[in-house]
Amino acid sequence: MPTTLKERLRTGARANVFAVGRLFHPNMIEIYAAMGGFDGFWIDYEHTGFTIREIEAACTAGRAAGLDPFVRIPPTDYALVTRCFESGASGVMASQISSVEEARQFVQWSRFAPEGCRGLNSLGFDGRYGLLPLAEFCRQANERAFVGIQIETVSALESCEEIAALPGVDFLFLGPADLSQALGVTGDLMHPLCTQAVKRVGKACTDAGKVFASVTVSSEHLQLLLKNGCRMISPTNDVRTFTTGVRASKEQYPELFQER
Repeated sequence: MPTTLKERLRTGARANVFAVGRLFHPNMIEIYAAMGGFDGFWIDYEHTGFTIREIEAACTAGRAAGLDPFVRIPPTDYALVTRCFESGASGVMASQISSVEEARQFVQWSRFAPEGCRGLNSLGFDGRYGLLPLAEFCRQANERAFVGIQIETVSALESCEEIAALPGVDFLFLGPADLSQALGVTGDLMHPLCTQAVKRVGKACTDAGKVFASVTVSSEHLQLLLKNGCRMISPTNDVRTFTTGVRASKEQYPELFQER
């Protein structure tokens, strides 16, 4: 059975992922695993600023529970990319990309020579804490690296075909909320401008043989994604899961809340 998201997606299967951010605790990852139905998760460094120790804890919990993690980060820090891999994440995803060149640079940061310019240090998790010979470590790391580019700006959308075609890009991850804002229809994810963007990104991924991924927020939006070839889907996160649980409790016991 595939053990990483990259391996699973290579088979043509779909992958369900969740996001962890403001409410992160290792137990939460174990609960998602116990509930079943998920293949991995992404750590939202962009909005919550995880420490390296927290990324390590999340990745350790994920591996123990059979859930493969990757980290969303801003494309502004070369060193952070390699720290994510060394901390045990299988992949990295760049947010707020605005050009093909930015995407290309991010890929370069994620891979060792001759495919990139990642700094060589084998003392992290991915180097088996120094136990792998350097050449073998570099070969394995380049093969296993799972690299995504978010499409959530107008310029990235207009360049999505070129970005998808870049060697070393494994998936394009549509950011529907930010993209709706960039398109001037904030929050209206089923607006024609947004649905056309889904179709364009989906086609770009299909044509380049790359994975189309996205957050989804409704059944209608999910059906649009599936129709356009989306194979890695993120339907929830820690905060949404918590608020949904509170709402369900209030609905289960309305007599306790109806007068408040």
